[in-house]
Amino acid sequence: MNIIITGASSGIGFEAAIELALDSKNKIVALARSSDKLTKLLEIAKGINPDCQLYPVAFDIVNDDYQSLVSFIQNTLGQVDILINNAGVLINKPFVETSLGEFAQMLESNVLGHVNMIQHMLKLMPTGSHILNIGSMGGFTGSVKFKGLAAYSASKAALHTLTECLAYELGEIGIKVNCLALGSAQTEMLEAAFPGYESPVLAFEMGKYIADFAKTGHKFFNGKILPVAVTTP
Repeated sequence: MNIIITGASSGIGFEAAIELALDSKNKIVALARSSDKLTKLLEIAKGINPDCQLYPVAFDIVNDDYQSLVSFIQNTLGQVDILINNAGVLINKPFVETSLGEFAQMLESNVLGHVNMIQHMLKLMPTGSHILNIGSMGGFTGSVKFKGLAAYSASKAALHTLTECLAYELGEIGIKVNCLALGSAQTEMLEAAFPGYESPVLAFEMGKYIADFAKTGHKFFNGKILPVAVTTP
């Protein structure tokens, strides 16, 4: 399969990329802003599977020029079977202290960057392909919410609704769109946002789940926001 994953330099994106790279038949373009961390990703992937086809690309999905990225993906993959929109940021701050600029940052990184990716990659995605958005239980309707995550949760809720809209619209051309609303996993982002909190789910466990769902989930689901959590929030 030909796969693109964003936010691949750390956390669950890093682990999902490693899991996908175990299969030498997969060709994976791994995107993130940090070239150093992507170099480490490639080193580890090659150490586990010397025959893996993993191509790290330093790229900012919000601000960088997509023309060169599209050309690279056309030359490297040809077509895109799976797009995993995992990149994102989190701000933990009381609502009254959160600036409009920080709200805008959440929306840019957690929604508009993915809109950018989808719009530019659609021309390379054939019938039967799968777009998988990585959401959050923070944006899942009816879930218990955390203080300090109003901007983050609102941005993820927007991503959830975008998923439902695109599944309906892109269904006409045979492209499935789903979203995994993740609960906590032990990642650098979680540790930075909630110092001292320990998640019952390790990053590599969640990464493996994402990789597996990206490959097969669209056979069973379309337009679904699926909670992936062992606790209510």
